[in-house]
Amino acid sequence: MPVTSVTTDPEALTMTLVADFPAPVERLWGAFTDPRKLERFWGPPGYPATFGTYDLRPGGVSHYWMTSPQGQRFHGRWDFVEVEEPHRIVVLDSFADADGEVDPSIPTGRMTFLFESTPDGSRFTAVSASPTAEALEQVLAMGQAEGMRQSIDQLDAVLQDLRAYAQGKGTRTELLDDQHVRITRLVEGPRDLVWRAHHEPALLKQWLLGPDGWQLIECEVGDTYRYVWQQGEDAATRFGFEGETVLSEPAWRAVTTERMLGTDGPTTLNDLQLYEEDGATLLTLLIEYPDKDTRDMILATGMTDGMETSYARLEQAVLAPA
Repeated sequence: MPVTSVTTDPEALTMTLVADFPAPVERLWGAFTDPRKLERFWGPPGYPATFGTYDLRPGGVSHYWMTSPQGQRFHGRWDFVEVEEPHRIVVLDSFADADGEVDPSIPTGRMTFLFESTPDGSRFTAVSASPTAEALEQVLAMGQAEGMRQSIDQLDAVLQDLRAYAQGKGTRTELLDDQHVRITRLVEGPRDLVWRAHHEPALLKQWLLGPDGWQLIECEVGDTYRYVWQQGEDAATRFGFEGETVLSEPAWRAVTTERMLGTDGPTTLNDLQLYEEDGATLLTLLIEYPDKDTRDMILATGMTDGMETSYARLEQAVLAPA
């Protein structure tokens, strides 16, 4: 993980994050000055940011919001104070309402972003200064330190070309904490078609099959969904999953619940996000489990290998050029 430290100084009323990257400082600067790139990492997993405005100049304003898996929006505002390319950005950092106006119930802080070259690439330092000790305690209690760490730890994927980051690496599983797993897979094909392949029964039946010999015999999609698989003609092997759509933002994000048919087993929350670059799509699936034991039990079934088999078939059966 690129974040090397997150420290607080109660006397200086600051929280400081430091992260190192094997990329030139110009690319690091570019990730913070392009709102479309910012949207790929600003916000912890499950809470991606959308920048509605981004006026990068002293006196300019940025209004953004983070959207939870349930669709709830949390708004923020940056008032740019200093912009010194490619080394320094200073903003007044505020919580905001849906119109981008400052929320006075939470004190505004001052955030300084520093970018510097290192022998191995570049270093990013963020210094967040609160106006009072009470304000610092308030933002720390709201999870600012961990949220910043999780956000900046996602920046690696943005600093590289998408294929350089993920091509040839198959389906990768990261344990984020006791309840959350992040799965990533580069899919060679456009985002719109990858989205359709996850939502149209005719396409789903071509690739969402798991190991050879299995078939998707029931496929219902919509506000609720139901998938049932069977091995060959053996009805005794039949099993399936069902769930509900919690959030749908075509063609880049879909959040659904998932539970196994015919059991009292736990329900997971699956957050699918798609990002396209140069004709390839990075698929990211954030899974929330009810607890660590459930997480470990499901991962032990060989889930990652099964997903890789299906994603490889997705490229071959649905996305391969005619």
